[in-house]
Amino acid sequence: MATTTASREAKPSGAWSGKLLGLVLAVAAMLAFSALPPFEGLPVAGQRAIGILIFAVILWVSEAVDSTVSAVLIAAAIILLLGTAPDLQNAAQRVGFARARDWAIAGFANNAVVLVGAALVFAAAVTATGLDRRIALATLSRVGSGTRAVFAGTIVVGILLAFLVPSATARVSAVVPIVLGIIAAFGIPRESRLAALLMIGSAQVCSVMNVGVLTAAAQNATMLGFTQRLLGASVTWFDWLVAALPFWLIMAPAVGFILWRFHKPEVDSIEGGTAAIRADLGRLGPMTGPEWRTLIVGAGLLLTWATEGRLHGLDTASSTIIAIALLLLPGLGVMSWKQAQASVPWGTLLLFGVGVALGTALVTTRGAPWLANLIVDWFALKSATPFVIVAVMSAFLILVHLGFASATALAAAFIPIVISVLQEVSKAGVAVNVLGVTMILQFAVSFGFMLVVNAPQNLVAYGTGTFAGRDFTRSGVVITLVGYGVILLLAATWWDWLGWMRG
Repeated sequence: MATTTASREAKPSGAWSGKLLGLVLAVAAMLAFSALPPFEGLPVAGQRAIGILIFAVILWVSEAVDSTVSAVLIAAAIILLLGTAPDLQNAAQRVGFARARDWAIAGFANNAVVLVGAALVFAAAVTATGLDRRIALATLSRVGSGTRAVFAGTIVVGILLAFLVPSATARVSAVVPIVLGIIAAFGIPRESRLAALLMIGSAQVCSVMNVGVLTAAAQNATMLGFTQRLLGASVTWFDWLVAALPFWLIMAPAVGFILWRFHKPEVDSIEGGTAAIRADLGRLGPMTGPEWRTLIVGAGLLLTWATEGRLHGLDTASSTIIAIALLLLPGLGVMSWKQAQASVPWGTLLLFGVGVALGTALVTTRGAPWLANLIVDWFALKSATPFVIVAVMSAFLILVHLGFASATALAAAFIPIVISVLQEVSKAGVAVNVLGVTMILQFAVSFGFMLVVNAPQNLVAYGTGTFAGRDFTRSGVVITLVGYGVILLLAATWWDWLGWMRG
């Protein structure tokens, strides 16, 4: 008994030591880079901003602290390091803490932050009413009892929910209990290939649809935040949908085929499976008033997003705010603010705002353009075509993602550098569409296919104990390679035809 207790206590101690080591390494790396002799063409403030970027990346990769805590630490670092740096215009003066504080919170003065916050509240409403579970059960009840059909139904559920639930974690969390119910009802071992197939499929199709729908993931809004601030331009919900349509139409069935090959179920059918799912659906009873109202508001929101700039002047963030206002109205709404407050992961919003602020500070202090010049020189991008730029930069982002547990953090760290790279090659005479290629490279940011730790939705599925991490990675490597191939194919065809590649 004493041995067991000791071992239990050792694990938290070891975990704490690892986190402390990560934090110390992050601080040391930031201070060391900031203290290096000046680099040619890089202001002191820019050098310190890059040091803060290194600090942030180490925190995010090592998970030394919670992501919300990392956002607070990054904001504090911006205030302290940049506030004491020489002014960019007059080196005899300091930037000042007040100005640096404004840089640290600048990310929150952005339409994309409003979109993320409103989308998280909308996702909470869909979950609170049970509409997501009803959609999932209604879809699965129509696919039959064959294991191939059930798996296909799981993929379809992931696609449908991406349009209505603007949170990757929430979508997978809605499907997981249903899949676990199927497994338990028919005595299927949790360690079976069928269980692994359904769970991994739920997570992987979620990542596919993070690319397919602009509002499906927070990292997409992160990109919009940077393009609005740095380029003064944005991508509409409908334009994104049209651009990404061939990607998910190819990748969704490809993911299904690949996973079936790697995790082919032990049985061909689940006897009584359809009846059990229909029984679960029956226990939900008829559609409730809150469900109907949420569905109607959701359908109206999709229509408003799709017609932005064509039938009306409401942008995506504004229309989402109006939808949230309807869902929170006393009597007519579907939940109280107290319910929303408890259900929304506010830390995600804080990380998003500070991430955008860090990227903006990198650009303002000329740190991002300096890094961009290095990347341009390393990969000889000044003489490259837009296709080669997409090929090189998307591969770079996919590899870098292996170290990140959050695509939002990855976007916050690298999208401002991507924009600076594209601006540099554009100045060098390469006819590249900066906004369009930024969007295409954002697609690569959502490639969380390879490791369980690369995305929160992967961890939700992994937490069920239905598969091992190596099972996810074996098929995930193939999915990643196929996805990269699809990006190259569409860069040479569809996106070029739409005008997103060339300036």
